Amino acid sequence: MALTIPCFLSACSDKGRPLDASQIDTMQIKFPDGFTIRAEIMVREEDLFKGMKFRPSLAEDRGMIFMHGKEDFYPYWMYEVLVPLDLIWLDKDRRIVQLIHQAPPCPGPREKCLSYGGQFKAIFVLEVPAGTAAKHGLKPGMQLEF
Repeated sequence: MALTIPCFLSACSDKGRPLDASQIDTMQIKFPDGFTIRAEIMVREEDLFKGMKFRPSLAEDRGMIFMHGKEDFYPYWMYEVLVPLDLIWLDKDRRIVQLIHQAPPCPGPREKCLSYGGQFKAIFVLEVPAGTAAKHGLKPGMQLEF
């Protein structure tokens, strides 16, 4: 009798290769031009709140995806974020509904930090290094794969 181990127990990637530690709690996101990033998945309330705070960098092929659980209006701010980011709001169909290019970091004080986006209903917000959206021609209406 053969023993089958489900992929979630054996830490397989979607291509059957083992994941390394940097891929745990991440997903691959594909842009319309074929470029892919590996995004950290933010679901828990404390992760949604912390996000990119205090991180000194974000690699070109990395990102962070915030999964809010229901469509609503989600403004974001850059308080205590150390690097500029592109912010991408997506609806339930994974279509871009809003995009902010080059949101600057805001070390504080808190009351001096601006809010960005949130004018359209979204369920996901993707943060990527500043300049990524322009480099890959991302625009509202485009669909990302994940």
